[in-house]
Amino acid sequence: AFLYNEVFNRLQLKDYQLKINSRKILAALAECCGGSDKMIAITVAIDKLDKIGPEKVKEELLQRGLTEKQTGTIESYLTIKGTNEDKLAQVSNLFIDSPIGQKGIEEINHILTACKPLFPNCEVDLTLARGLNYYTGIIFEAKAPETVKMGSIGGGGRYDDLTGLFGVPDIPGVGISFGVDRIYDVLEELNLFPAELQVGTQVLFFNTGTEQANAAFGAMQQLRRIGVRCELFHEVLKFDKQFKYAEKKSIPFVVIIGEKELAEKTCVVKDLRKSEQQEIPLANLSKISFI
Repeated sequence: AFLYNEVFNRLQLKDYQLKINSRKILAALAECCGGSDKMIAITVAIDKLDKIGPEKVKEELLQRGLTEKQTGTIESYLTIKGTNEDKLAQVSNLFIDSPIGQKGIEEINHILTACKPLFPNCEVDLTLARGLNYYTGIIFEAKAPETVKMGSIGGGGRYDDLTGLFGVPDIPGVGISFGVDRIYDVLEELNLFPAELQVGTQVLFFNTGTEQANAAFGAMQQLRRIGVRCELFHEVLKFDKQFKYAEKKSIPFVVIIGEKELAEKTCVVKDLRKSEQQEIPLANLSKISFI
């Protein structure tokens, strides 16, 4: 938990290299190269691009049964460059007749817009493949700052039907894994470990609805930037259950943004240790001491 918080609270967001792609775009690429049965061969080979280089990727694709024409299409795809907008425009033209490809582009555009305040330097990386075949949508990787030669420190993606393998169908989800050893090495190299280690969430934002959660998410990032460890409750439940969650985790403060607060741009801050609360402008939240 400490390492997770340090990644978000101590490293500057501008230092992150967050790369995203969509398996739907890769599925469209497979369609152009003979059909969905080529998907695994293509993604496994592309996933090795950084390690073995384009020539070895081409060689592996040929060994896996793709033709020279098909590997040529993949080479053209892998050489797409430019800004995020340039890349998506070129991919859109390449897969103009592919509904699944266009859907992937739409989802990436949504992520870029929604996450711009948090990760302004998020990069569309069309070579990102994530070799595991259960991903069905957005895939992503987080890389260490350029000053630390560490590569990926975490990655994951969206899957729509993975739980069906375990007898629980129709439950989509998003998974992510972190390289704890790598994160530790990054923090150590950048001298980011504090003199005294503190573990645990300081502030819990209640989840009271979609619009309120969006406002809470934005406020949460403001607090994280000044070193306050916080989280947003994962679903909309009655207050007593969210209070019990805070109590179980020994979280000292909760912040509530309901319909009234959302309309008035305020929030309610509760100190659970003192049983005190105050309503303040949302813009002033970062001025509160959460110690």
